[in-house]
Amino acid sequence: MSNTVETNTVDTDAVDTDAVETSTGTPSAAEKVWFITGTSRGFGREWAIAALDRGDRVAATARNVDSLAELVSRYGDAVLPLQLDVTDRSAAQAAVARAHEHFGRLDVVVNNAGYGLFGFVEEVSEQEARAQLETNVFGALWMTQAALPFLREQGSGHIIQVSSIGGITAFPGLALYHASKWALEGLSQALAAEVAPFGIHVTLIEPGGFDTDWAGDSAIRAAENPAYEGVRAAVAERRKATLATRGDPGATGAAVLKIVDAEEPPLRIFFGETPLTIAKADYASRIALWETWHDVSVEAQG
Repeated sequence: MSNTVETNTVDTDAVDTDAVETSTGTPSAAEKVWFITGTSRGFGREWAIAALDRGDRVAATARNVDSLAELVSRYGDAVLPLQLDVTDRSAAQAAVARAHEHFGRLDVVVNNAGYGLFGFVEEVSEQEARAQLETNVFGALWMTQAALPFLREQGSGHIIQVSSIGGITAFPGLALYHASKWALEGLSQALAAEVAPFGIHVTLIEPGGFDTDWAGDSAIRAAENPAYEGVRAAVAERRKATLATRGDPGATGAAVLKIVDAEEPPLRIFFGETPLTIAKADYASRIALWETWHDVSVEAQG
């Protein structure tokens, strides 16, 4: 299962007032300027380090900027730490504008903040369902909308959307998480066609199981309904087998750099070995089912 990083759902100020104010000057043509949400841990942290290690610059967001202190200490003015709640549209606009003003441009915008919601459909509360979509879908939407005017004006840029193997298939007990990632997939595929004429690329990264905190403290778990105890046990056993081998988040940094450096980056790419196997089986099953019922489909046309 995908591990898509931390959540920024807690109430925070739009931008940290104590963040670095000193401009680092205009980056050279060889350097890239990144804006990454959810940078305190997980993929966001690893990708920030990969970018900074090679000399790029990063506007890094987290719900608590203290978690970014080590990055600032290690990389200095190459990091602009920002406190951000991605569900706040005005805060997203302010943060992106500040990063653009600070560095002079934006090259790579990574919508990485998100979390997993565990629970069967009947168990999930309205508040839990809305919060999941607010962060995983609307958070990415607000960040994308905030960045696009700057990317269009400069005629270049790359938007990275952190999706999941759960963005193309679905497993019991994660319905609202899947709903959020399937929505992000559709949004991003349409977005890619809309912004290509402006020289802007869009890539959906779809990780499989990685050793991050996605199923740990970052996750939200709905109150369990006893009626599902048998189903829950069976799902847990299948999930345990599926996640027996999990990827190293640190190994993804080099892969991300290859994607953003590519002349023609992919619209979609899996991270990990397992997702392609799952996708092939799932899509073969769908096609077979559509073909089986094709006569009824044609009949419905009238």
